[in-house]
Amino acid sequence: MSKTYVQHGKTLPLTAPAGGVISGSPYLIGAIFGVAQFTAAAGDSFELETSGVHRLPKTTGQVWGEGEVLYFDPATGKLTDTAGALKKVGVAVADAATGDVVGLVKLIPTI
Repeated sequence: MSKTYVQHGKTLPLTAPAGGVISGSPYLIGAIFGVAQFTAAAGDSFELETSGVHRLPKTTGQVWGEGEVLYFDPATGKLTDTAGALKKVGVAVADAATGDVVGLVKLIPTI
């Protein structure tokens, strides 16, 4: 391992934004997308999981197919298949029906 190595980066220690964070909910902190590992008040340190497959809130009315690119809408706190100006954050790893409120999402690195 190199002298510059700090950590694998799967989970990052960050500072909770205004309003705080809720365990299991998705967040976009600057350009970093992930899922809060525990609830924390604004300004407190928390862990953001940035990889893996997660069951995340889905925009209803959409049908997702396996491998479909997904985007995070910070206004709703949900993932969507409609890009617009939104940040690409993952891919669907299972089909999701129009009435589903959650979907299985493989997080991808964000920049």
